[in-house]
Amino acid sequence: MWELFSSVENMNTAETDLLSAVVPLMKLLCLAVIGLVLGHPKTQIIPRATFKLLSKLVFALFLPCLIFTHLGESITLQNFALWWFIPVNVLISTIIGCILGIFVAIICRPPAQYVRFTIIMTAFGNTGNLPIAIIGSVCHTSDHPFGPHCHRTGVAYVSFAQWVAVILVYTLVYHMMEPPLEYFEVVEEGTEIEEQAPVNDVSRPLLVEAEWPGIEDKETELSKTPFIARVFNSLSSLSTFPDVDLAEEEGGSSSPQSIRCLAEPRVVRRIRIVAEKTPIQHILQPPTIVSLLTITIGLVPQLKSFVFGTDAPLSFFTDSMEILAGATVPSVMLILGGMLAEGPNDSKLGIKTTIGITVARLLVLPVLGIGVVAMADKLHLLVKGDQMFKFVLLLQYTTPSAILLGAIARLRGYAVSEASALLFWQHVFAVFSLSLYTFIYFKLLSYV
Repeated sequence: MWELFSSVENMNTAETDLLSAVVPLMKLLCLAVIGLVLGHPKTQIIPRATFKLLSKLVFALFLPCLIFTHLGESITLQNFALWWFIPVNVLISTIIGCILGIFVAIICRPPAQYVRFTIIMTAFGNTGNLPIAIIGSVCHTSDHPFGPHCHRTGVAYVSFAQWVAVILVYTLVYHMMEPPLEYFEVVEEGTEIEEQAPVNDVSRPLLVEAEWPGIEDKETELSKTPFIARVFNSLSSLSTFPDVDLAEEEGGSSSPQSIRCLAEPRVVRRIRIVAEKTPIQHILQPPTIVSLLTITIGLVPQLKSFVFGTDAPLSFFTDSMEILAGATVPSVMLILGGMLAEGPNDSKLGIKTTIGITVARLLVLPVLGIGVVAMADKLHLLVKGDQMFKFVLLLQYTTPSAILLGAIARLRGYAVSEASALLFWQHVFAVFSLSLYTFIYFKLLSYV
């Protein structure tokens, strides 16, 4: 008799955990569907230009306000020392994702020009808007396991990891997404690219501006060229590159700069050339600037007491920022729905590779992430007893490829249609994979 009651209780607990995991994602799905209906080409209730304007508001106003209010309340000098594993986990997840991407490329054999694309799309997940939306929806339910300050701490953890993700975008991702040299030169001979008219901003795919609006304004003269390949390929290829000083390379100049460079090994000199042309200065975007400013304020107790808290002199300013921050999650999901309304583009990547990247990113990587977080917990690298800390770390392995990769692809002129199609199918499949793994994470966290 007692066994019967026990089994019924376990079934009820399982159903409760399943609902706790699925209901928050269903709320997000409803918001995305609303965006899809509003932005669908057949209805056109809201034009695409409006979604792009909303995206700019999220990027420049709503998201910085959310980061400022939630990270500022939570960050202290002690927490700064405790949270160090969050940015490290971003690096670990990217490295594991790169290894998985190599395996996908070996097994699925994508076209040669898309091998690097396959690796980077498997490696780099959404570490910003989507995790914030998931946390906001999870914390909106009454039976979540994350305590009274669920939303504030969750957003603080996600925001604390964003600066690492931005640096990765403008170093690793930026260079990995450059056009392959051999295919670029074949196209370059025809000079058709020079004759193409600029793409109208309104007609540009929404995914380009969905997470980082205005990124194409950062385009330089080298953005759409295989810069690294030309620098490291051979001396003859350097002669065709206008921005590389040949006299410096050949030692034919007697200028102080040439004398300095003569002492450099050739590989070091070429690495320096690449580093000088890397647009690392573009990391100072509104969310990053606000994150760094907020961390600075939080680490100085006098400044923090002046800005944050009910009795702070600037509490009225913080409260107004919090009102604006409330628009972040619904806006992000409406933009995502508008992006999905455009449908997938034509892709030369191949069905096999598309499935391989999706499976590796959304099904295999989360399993490995569970192992990494469990090992870190055993080594006492995590905040003890903080379930939200572990949940954010696990989410870093679970989200689909970053929408920002579509904008980077457009910036570099490489695999633009393939990125659009892959992001579309990943976000469709993520509805099921995120539900599955959120349920698994809730079960695991309940036993910790």
